[in-house]
Amino acid sequence: MGIVYIGDRSVGKTHLALELANPRSQCVKVVSPDYEYLKSILGNDEDSTKPTNLIDLKPIEVQAQLRSGRKNVVIDWIDTPGEMWRDRWQKDNPDKWKAVLENMRQSEGILLVLSPHRGQLSSDIASEYSNEIQWCNRFDKWVDFFKDQCPKARHIVLCLNKADLITSVDLKQESAKLAFNPNGSSMSWRDRHTHVLQKYFRPIRPQIEQINKNTAGLSVQCFITSIHDRPLLELPWIYLASFLAK
Repeated sequence: MGIVYIGDRSVGKTHLALELANPRSQCVKVVSPDYEYLKSILGNDEDSTKPTNLIDLKPIEVQAQLRSGRKNVVIDWIDTPGEMWRDRWQKDNPDKWKAVLENMRQSEGILLVLSPHRGQLSSDIASEYSNEIQWCNRFDKWVDFFKDQCPKARHIVLCLNKADLITSVDLKQESAKLAFNPNGSSMSWRDRHTHVLQKYFRPIRPQIEQINKNTAGLSVQCFITSIHDRPLLELPWIYLASFLAK
């Protein structure tokens, strides 16, 4: 049972993975594949934003420096076309959809990357994103997916990506508050989750709390991430390594 890394179309999964592998790491580094290889298969900054057309499984081994020492986890990045999560695509591609589901059903951890909604952004870019109602409706579908297709999941990590675009975020201040310190005191995971949930995930807070409440042994943890802030970028991976490293 492993960990899968997924998300909707154009949420920044590729950029996050590539930046995580950047040698300028702090508490988390990608053991394999190396940074130059990832760059070669993912492309440069300009073309790595292009939509994925084929399903591809990219195993990535990540090492996190915890208070208890270094721990490694292997993440299966299911790199998919955005259309894959639509009913029509699933009906038209039953074999590919079945292969994805088989992987998801064996996964102990899930890292889901989400985009901000329109109400969190400045007016000059807001039109490119879903409004709050659409954003909440989409998350409802993820809730159903977790319930129906992820029976072995024990940790679901929600990452609200592109936090640098959210108008209410002081990125440096949030980073200093939430950052993990392997050599000293820092916020507990529970306190981090509560802070991020209340401030950034409020519209879907009831659904998140319902997942935690109704599924025995399952924990949902919320984060904000940005390729422009290393401590925030690393936090979800530190969390997963803390609980799921073998």
